[in-house]
Amino acid sequence: MELAYYSDYAVRLVNSEEPARNKDTLTSVDAVRALFGGNTSAARRATDADVTRFRSVRARLRAIFEAADGGDETLAVDLLNSLLMEFPVSPQISGHETRKEDGRPDWHMHLADHPSNATAGYAAIASMGLAFHLTEHGADRLGLCQAPPCRNAYLDTSTNRSRRYCSDRCATRANVAAYRARKRLETDRSASTGRTADTSQESTTTADR
Repeated sequence: MELAYYSDYAVRLVNSEEPARNKDTLTSVDAVRALFGGNTSAARRATDADVTRFRSVRARLRAIFEAADGGDETLAVDLLNSLLMEFPVSPQISGHETRKEDGRPDWHMHLADHPSNATAGYAAIASMGLAFHLTEHGADRLGLCQAPPCRNAYLDTSTNRSRRYCSDRCATRANVAAYRARKRLETDRSASTGRTADTSQESTTTADR
């Protein structure tokens, strides 16, 4: 498993809230546990106290995406380094999968669960995953959806750095909105041109008289 995979932890946590829509799904310990996905052993450590702690980490992760999306790479890195120092990781070599060709362990780096509490473990994994993604692909690959009012976080993995939306749904919605805006502009221009032509014709008729 590539360590950059863990960057999805950061995206999941950030997107548990949609500030522009006044939505927040991080309201219970069950919601906290759901963020861990298949990591059930780590999820079981979550308690009610982790709801508040997760929200605090979420705000700091969103600030990183906002800085990167705004073009301030230095601020994004500083904010991420702050999380990395506060929530250190425990890397270890894992071989729980085997190679098909010879049946030998498929050794790879793995981020071990933090033993203290669910928030510390999740924050450490999410921060390190985001750090690997940023250093591998660049800070400009951390973005916020450009389809108003959505501001969900996403990781741009496109070959030409062209991603602007968090999902196909938002991309379609933005394209439809842009198309309708263009049509309205064309209609307004046509109406304005028609009025100008009518005014010009009236002026010519008056002059002939």
